[in-house]
Order: sequence, then structure tokens, then C-alpha cells
Amino acid sequence: MTTEGLGEAAEMLGSMLAALPDMSVMHAPGTPTYRFLDSVARHAVARAFSSAEPLAVEFGDFGSIVFPFRRMGAITSLDLFGLDELLIFGFYLRQRGRYRRVLDVGANIGLHSLLLSRCGFSVNCFEPDPLTCDVLRGTLAANDCRTVKVHEAAVSSRTGNTEFVRVLGNTTGSHVAGAKKQPYGELERLVVKTVAIDELLADVDFMKLDAEGHEADILCATTSRHWASTEAIVEIGSPENAAAVHRHMTGLGLNMFAQQRGWRRVDSMADMPRSYRDGSLFITTRESMPW
Repeated sequence: MTTEGLGEAAEMLGSMLAALPDMSVMHAPGTPTYRFLDSVARHAVARAFSSAEPLAVEFGDFGSIVFPFRRMGAITSLDLFGLDELLIFGFYLRQRGRYRRVLDVGANIGLHSLLLSRCGFSVNCFEPDPLTCDVLRGTLAANDCRTVKVHEAAVSSRTGNTEFVRVLGNTTGSHVAGAKKQPYGELERLVVKTVAIDELLADVDFMKLDAEGHEADILCATTSRHWASTEAIVEIGSPENAAAVHRHMTGLGLNMFAQQRGWRRVDSMADMPRSYRDGSLFITTRESMPW
């Protein structure tokens, strides 16, 4: 990759990050606009972040970031810049000055925590896998992130210990045991710490939650007081989790907005995302999503 080619790719990604929030009604997966944007994004990401060397790459208003190419089984670090993630990154940029303290639950190797910190937020991030956590700490160190605190633990409904399943063929799919019905491929099992969500939300403005199937356990342990000044963007991993989250949040009187509906309000269970392919869910007391 030439310096000129890298610069062009970085410029394209910066333009996308700036423009995507203004196109929020077009974010529904599967639409022609979505497929076009996804194709453009994949091309630019591959050009900008394919080097295994620790290069500083300009990433729009986030500034330059160091995020070298890395394999995580069949998945690579390029997949962490998919269009659904770029949409969320654009959302982060729009919230500068509004959020102050945030949680990154399911931090993986640290891209979200890095970008959240670049927005000026104080970040507490949680990643239970010790091997992944080592890479996460390296990401933060390489980018001089001083407002991120790393917790080597899973977030759950209770504090204690639990079994964790490391999926060797795709470590981004590693999960708390029982969160996925049929984990595939070669697996390793280990015991990890858990921290109850109740202990974390008291002084938090925003939570990014990607818990690989454990999200219903976490969210259904929350009460209305947790959401008085907290919002969240969430990945839903299964139809069962979608039903549980819908039932619980509706019972609390909260509003949900689904990417698959162009971020319009979830009015019924039919509007809920049922897997990562449907995009994210935003939970809030607000009457609209703050794009």
C-alpha cells in the first residue's frame, strides 16, 4: 500500500464516518443503500488497515489510530470495521460533549474502547478472556489511551465466577457458557470472573453491549432506576434473547430503536433484531434516537 493509497482510503473512511449519522434512516441491513455502503466500506478498510505493522492511520474525527491487522481465527481485525460498526462509530462522534462515563461490555481487542476514549469519554471496559485482554491492553497502550480502565471480567447478572468458552476458530465469538446453544469448532473452557451489572450502571451515561448471547441475562437484571440517565447500544444474539429483552424493557417503560427499521421505534416484537445480521438496538428513555 502506497502512502497515497493509504491516504485515499483514510479520507474515504473519514467521509463515511461524518456522513453516516445523517443517513440514519438508510441504515437497515439488506437494503440497496446498505449493500452499496458496505461494499465501499470494506474496500476502504482493507486498504487502510491491512498492514500488520503498527502504522498510524487517520480515522476521521477520531484522529490517527494504530490498529494493525490481526487474525482471530477465521475472523480478522478488518471485520471489526464492518459497516454496522462504522455506524456505531459515527454515533459515538455525534455524542461528544453529551456522554461522560461509558461502559464497553465485550471489549474484545479494544477498538470501541479506543474510539470512545477519543471522544473524550471516561471508559470502563470489560473483557473476560485473558488472552484477548492482553491484546486489548496492547491496543490501548499503542494509542496512549489514558481514560480507559480495563477489567478482566465478564459482565453478568451476578458477581462471582463462571465458565467461559473460547472459540478457537473465531475468538470474537467466545462467550459465557450457555449463552450459545451450539458453539462450533475447537473450543477451550476456562473459569472467569463476573461482575454484576447492578454494580456498574449507577454512574454511567452510556453502555455499548456486545456479550455474545449473554445480553438478555445482563439486561433483564436491570431496573428502571438504572436507565434514568443511561442509554445503551446492544447486539442481540438470538430470537429467545430478543423476546426476553423486549418483554423486560417494555415492562420498564423504556423505548427501543432498531437499526433494521432505520432506527425507528420498536413498536412490537416483530420489530426486534434477532441476530447480529439485523444490526443493533438502542435503549433509552428518550422519544427518539439522538443522531
